[in-house]
Amino acid sequence: MEIAFRLNGEVQRANATPTTTLLDWLRETRGLCGTKEGCNEGDCGACTVMVSDADGARALNACILLLPQLAGKSVRTVEGISGPDGALHPVQQAMIDHHGSQCGFCTPGFVVSMATAHLNGATDHDTQLAGNLCRCTGYAPIVKAAQAAADAPVPAWMNEDTSAIVQAADGPFMPTSADAFAAWYIAHPKATVIAGATDVGLWVTKQFRDLGAIAFLGRCRDLATIEETKDGLKIGAMATMTDVYEAVKDSHPSYAEMIRRYGSVQVRNAATIGGNIANGSPIGDNPPALIAAGARLHLRRDDVRREMPIEDFFVEYGKQDRRPGEFVEAVTLPRDVPNLRCYKLSKRFDQDISAVCGGFNLGVEDGVIVSARIAFGGMAGTPMRAAHVEGALVGKAFTSDVIDAAAAEFERDFKPMSDMRASAEYRMRAAQNMLRRYHAQMTGAAVDILEVGP
Repeated sequence: MEIAFRLNGEVQRANATPTTTLLDWLRETRGLCGTKEGCNEGDCGACTVMVSDADGARALNACILLLPQLAGKSVRTVEGISGPDGALHPVQQAMIDHHGSQCGFCTPGFVVSMATAHLNGATDHDTQLAGNLCRCTGYAPIVKAAQAAADAPVPAWMNEDTSAIVQAADGPFMPTSADAFAAWYIAHPKATVIAGATDVGLWVTKQFRDLGAIAFLGRCRDLATIEETKDGLKIGAMATMTDVYEAVKDSHPSYAEMIRRYGSVQVRNAATIGGNIANGSPIGDNPPALIAAGARLHLRRDDVRREMPIEDFFVEYGKQDRRPGEFVEAVTLPRDVPNLRCYKLSKRFDQDISAVCGGFNLGVEDGVIVSARIAFGGMAGTPMRAAHVEGALVGKAFTSDVIDAAAAEFERDFKPMSDMRASAEYRMRAAQNMLRRYHAQMTGAAVDILEVGP
């Protein structure tokens, strides 16, 4: 396989297998060891690189970034953040001035994340750096460095033209349209389909799987569209979670706030909404919110399309209602869901897998609950609705007594398991308290856990 892309300003032609990660290629083939291997699963940010294309620059985790995903793009590692003459980037100088490094292992990743944010004019530093972990310095000097560099001009060498790169990859199947993929997938129904590789990348780095036939969907632009329709917001399966956040932050603010805690900037820049749904994980964060909102899923098999309520897609653990050669094409999120609230509970506030994730959407008229959609992840083998709880609410007054009585019905809906993230008892109590939190929030009580008051 040969992949053409630009690395630190110079065009490269990489010869490697389709499942070679950028991290391994940089360190083992090019000897560029500034990009570090920490967790090798996209969690610590030590391997952060900047990837640019016609859509702009993004910070990504090189450890789970497969080479075919880079075809026609530009990559900057920490070695390319300084200028050709050795001049330091403003964030590098600021890290020195503010003593932002001790052991230095995490520093290259921080620098690349900071330089990418600087290029994009992003000044929400806590969010931009949430995907970079430091165990020595502490984050205060690093955030101070990011703040100090924020107003400095972007160095000329950070802006580069990608038009001259041949967008080609010889080896894996890399369709440029949904039609081309649909025709290929019907003939290769057992193939591994790679969207952002934030999950499949771990199959390579942690499980050492042979992925067999592979299709990379990153060039299917028609699968990444987000458009307003008569039914709501239709989100293409290849839309990244960064794109989804931007699309819903005004219309569905609670869902957007949950997305802000979905992985990290690096993960959200790669992960796709379709991949998260199609994976069918019982702890995926999108499905509970989408189920509660009443979203509909669009599936395609060759030229045949069908749609369903998204909750019907999840059959049982590891099994979805998806036929051989069929794939998730899009999801439609209803336009007006004013009572939707999403609660994510995890050990770390940022960049952590949920122990419990709940989506709530109650319709209340004249103090009476007239409709209820409540869904959870982390409570069963699939994301699913709390049918008995919903039944105990509809037709009743929206009062704390009714909420408390309905909370007891969770034990009829779910039999959660105990694992390293939470015990079954903790999950059950958390789900019940999320319902109480919803009532408190919808009746005007202060429930924001990030606010500290007297």
